[in-house]
Amino acid sequence: MTPSLAAHAPSGPLATRWERHRDALALVGPARRRLHSVLVVGAGLAGASAAATLSELGYRVRCLVFHDSPRRAHSVAAQGGINAAKGYQNDGDSVERLFHDTLEGGDFRSREANVHRLAELSTRIIDHAVAQGVPFAREYGGHLANRSFGGALVSRTFYARGQTGQQLLLGAYGALAKEQAMGGVTLLPRREMLDLIVVDGRARGVVARDLVSGTLEAHVADTVVLATGGYANVYFLSTNAKASNATAIWRAHRRGAAFANPGFVQFHPTCLPAAGEHQAKLTLMSESLRNDGRLWVPLRAGDDRRPEAIPEAERDYFLERRYPRFGNLVPRDLGSRACKAMCDEGRGAGPGGRGVYLDLTEAARRLGADVLRERYGNLFELYEHITGDDPLRSAMRIAPAAHYSMGGLWVDYDLMSTIPGLFVIGEANFSDQGANRLGASALMQGLADGYFILPYTLAGYLDGAQLAAVAEDGPEARGALADVRARIGRLLGLAGRRTATDFHRALGRVMWEACGIERSREGLAKAIDEVAALREAFWQDLTVPGETGELNQELERAGRVADFLELGELMCRDALAREESCGCHFRVEHQTAGGEARRDDERFAHVAAWMPAAPGRAPERLVEPLEFESLALRERSYR
Repeated sequence: MTPSLAAHAPSGPLATRWERHRDALALVGPARRRLHSVLVVGAGLAGASAAATLSELGYRVRCLVFHDSPRRAHSVAAQGGINAAKGYQNDGDSVERLFHDTLEGGDFRSREANVHRLAELSTRIIDHAVAQGVPFAREYGGHLANRSFGGALVSRTFYARGQTGQQLLLGAYGALAKEQAMGGVTLLPRREMLDLIVVDGRARGVVARDLVSGTLEAHVADTVVLATGGYANVYFLSTNAKASNATAIWRAHRRGAAFANPGFVQFHPTCLPAAGEHQAKLTLMSESLRNDGRLWVPLRAGDDRRPEAIPEAERDYFLERRYPRFGNLVPRDLGSRACKAMCDEGRGAGPGGRGVYLDLTEAARRLGADVLRERYGNLFELYEHITGDDPLRSAMRIAPAAHYSMGGLWVDYDLMSTIPGLFVIGEANFSDQGANRLGASALMQGLADGYFILPYTLAGYLDGAQLAAVAEDGPEARGALADVRARIGRLLGLAGRRTATDFHRALGRVMWEACGIERSREGLAKAIDEVAALREAFWQDLTVPGETGELNQELERAGRVADFLELGELMCRDALAREESCGCHFRVEHQTAGGEARRDDERFAHVAAWMPAAPGRAPERLVEPLEFESLALRERSYR
């Protein structure tokens, strides 16, 4: 039975929707909470904050994480900051302006009610983090400092040098560790979710593999929360941690959870260029550097002089030229396309002309090196360690890279997927970022979902759910375990010649060319066939050494790449079906005379959600129309 995409967003004035909805949600009393079990998969910012908060409320929480410690979650890589509409800079910021910036930054392809709720909750996140001891930067007088990020004309980004994600994660991890010590949370590290257990149409548990012993385990609960991050690693080279993958959400999708806007993947303009084929991942340089750094390329194609040898008159500050209103702080989709255009014109910087310059030398002369090191210190150390260049003496080289997934499992206003009882939070869902995430909004969403939204909406579900007892050796759990064993056995039974990494790298090339910064009808149609052929070759020519009952990282990698090969095709199908350009999704057939994205609000102001393909059939595409009540659809104006 095909589910409906009922968002269940409340009606009435936007400014009071969340408050009224929250007050109308049913509550679970303290004595009853102790009887309910919650399974949280993932312990990054979203997962750790949710697990800790639910445990503090009295629920029995089991938290699975595939790292040896939650402190290794990819949330630590979020460097530049977290947005909040505190208005400390007296520069005209407000909840309404943060809402407008986020909605416009996503090119009007996110659910309006969700975005307004996120803007409302942003201020509470900062207060909560400060109470936890997160060491945000402060002004001389002791007030919390702010800086600007792309897509905003105000300074609303709170930061801790270039370690904001790490410091916020330590705050959430401290809360989680406290609950673990008190017995409210059972934390199980080195477990990877490989399937979802569905009983009577409801999510009731997962199958996980102990990555050390290889043992398969069934974990059951009253409800399941996925907080497993994004899928940008489908491109092989990305800013994501190498182990980041899509298996948890993809396995849930295969069990019937709709996957929304899979083609919406952001390319971050401020990354170190790839050095060669040997490279396994890319390194991110925070967008915050664009506060003081200026992007430029040589005016003359093929100019390979050192940047300090190129005089000012022979430089093109292309973002300031193209987008004078926002300059170097344009949203990431615009910045990445502009960087690619410069390289395509032959004016790229560095070996192979694969990057552009991000120049902080003038700011160092104007402000002093010590001031910049105070703001960005660890970022400079990271850059110098990798490249050997001092970024305060010579311009940095940067390039766009796959970074963040705006797409993900479809959820309603309560953050529940199309499978009742399966909640999806943080980057794993699609709900808040539209077609392009503004910088410093990912941390905001993950913590809002975990600390301030899920604890209410999960209670609303549990109060009305008729939940029969489910055993870890029940028929549904045994069936899911058998499916996982068969899949692992099939992987280990292959006797081919190519490694999973080899297939992953080949998939990345196809995705980058056809479903990357620019897409075309012809390229996407060709890529769908190429990914399908690559998937067929994978199941014929893969080799996986070792066995299942042991630590086997090649087996882990093979399972993840198998899922990427299915997800990659769906991403191309989604991008092909969306006949418009919006945010990160730039179809060359749909652009203005000046080379900017041209939206089609008449036909495509909707969420595209895909149901899993049945044997021999293509995936089914569902549509959730997006309604905009407070802000008329219009072209973004960053010029």
